[in-house]
Amino acid sequence: MSRIRTLSDLGDTDLRGRRLLVRVDYNVPLDASGAVTDSVRVDATLPSLRRLRDAGARTILVSHLGRPDGNRDPSTSLRSVAALLSERLGVPVPLLDAAPGTPELLAAVEEISDGGVVLLENIRFHTGETSNDPKFAEALADLADDFIGDAFGVAHRAQASNVGVAEAIRARGGFAVAGLLMAREIHYLREVLREPERPFIAIMGGAKISGKIDLIRAILPKVDRLLIGGAMANTFLRALGLETGDSLVEEDRVDLARQLLEEAGEKLLLPVDCVVAERIEAGVATRNMDRTALRPGDRIGDIGPDTREIFSHEVARAGTVLWNGPMGVFELLPFAGGTFDLAGVLADLADSGGIVIVGGGDSASAAKAAGYATRMTHISTGGGASLDLLAGEELPGVTVLETVPGRTDRAETEAKVG
Repeated sequence: MSRIRTLSDLGDTDLRGRRLLVRVDYNVPLDASGAVTDSVRVDATLPSLRRLRDAGARTILVSHLGRPDGNRDPSTSLRSVAALLSERLGVPVPLLDAAPGTPELLAAVEEISDGGVVLLENIRFHTGETSNDPKFAEALADLADDFIGDAFGVAHRAQASNVGVAEAIRARGGFAVAGLLMAREIHYLREVLREPERPFIAIMGGAKISGKIDLIRAILPKVDRLLIGGAMANTFLRALGLETGDSLVEEDRVDLARQLLEEAGEKLLLPVDCVVAERIEAGVATRNMDRTALRPGDRIGDIGPDTREIFSHEVARAGTVLWNGPMGVFELLPFAGGTFDLAGVLADLADSGGIVIVGGGDSASAAKAAGYATRMTHISTGGGASLDLLAGEELPGVTVLETVPGRTDRAETEAKVG
């Protein structure tokens, strides 16, 4: 059985003095002054960058930030990310502003010393990036000898800086391998869940069924329990014929929810009670209500205390848990309890040896907001990429990488973030 070739397969002699184009995902939030407000995605790449520096590689980092759509938008500059990297790595990380394909950028790259790191300016300042333009990919390939894919967050997109350039570099005889972060993501989201420790429990939340229907269908045959919370549970409650008041419901997905309930049988657990209010906003008065007692005008904002106890009991006995989506509107204190309580139980499970895999996006944000992020087994840095990989889809940013015979070496997946 083949596996993705990774940075762990390469020795120092394979890396020393080589120019490595490393696709990372530094699509991080910035405040009004342009400072990075959440460094998780940057910190997640540090194990790969330190490995390359220690080996004497010449590292050229490529990332996007926001959607400037081919325009040089100063508000989406990576300048503050370069400053943060300089701080984290303890060495200057220059931001190279020249465009791929220009003599200025080629000259700047030639000046990188062994162990040096530079960051290209936002790759989406250029129109050829998102269209995976072959000429733009070739211009990127001119900068490097080899390629490392460490941007799991964009692995579901076929773009010039993660697919086209990898193909071009491989065609020239260079290697294209996964970084330590990419290897870890693939290990937990694909390899571990292929044969999970049981009981295997999936927790699905968030706003809509429609965005996760492929994942639900893919995971149903594998799980021992599927716990549904968040606003997507409202659509299932409506499918049961229950009153949901003015809560968010996908009316065009009620029939689908009814079908999924029939397919899942006893595997699928829905909330038995809810936290409701007249409005979903901070400081509002709330009530705990049985799911059969909701009235017109009620708005569901969270799972209730009885549901939290039921869900916690299921989670506490699990061998493996996949969590994708909050149980309520956790950003608002009146509706955060269900998500935060569940995150605590998941952290306890991970501490006791269970495997807890947290999907990217809102789930990762919720785990951090609850204060339990560092205790989870794995928190994905991908949103859409996580969903696609979990649903069994091929990711262009993964399939473009080299493979080697044999099973995944677990050692490469154990690199710690930080």
